[in-house]
Amino acid sequence: MTTKPTEDDLFAVFTRADLGGDDQLDLMEFTMVLDSLGLSWARHEVQDRFEKADLNRDGLISYPELRELLTTQGLIGAQDS
Repeated sequence: MTTKPTEDDLFAVFTRADLGGDDQLDLMEFTMVLDSLGLSWARHEVQDRFEKADLNRDGLISYPELRELLTTQGLIGAQDS
């Protein structure tokens, strides 16, 4: 993806990568999301961002955690509410 994803785009990418169907991403699934978004971070950067995004420290990334990470990285706009 060469432009910033829309909310719908991001949710679709998240859903496709959620192979376990549990509404959470493990590290492999998180990497799939990054690849789908065209982000090419080094392995150590992926691991670091995964750990930072995992706000509740359960070893998984929820959609809100993913959205927060990408917002703070400037990769998507802040949610309108």
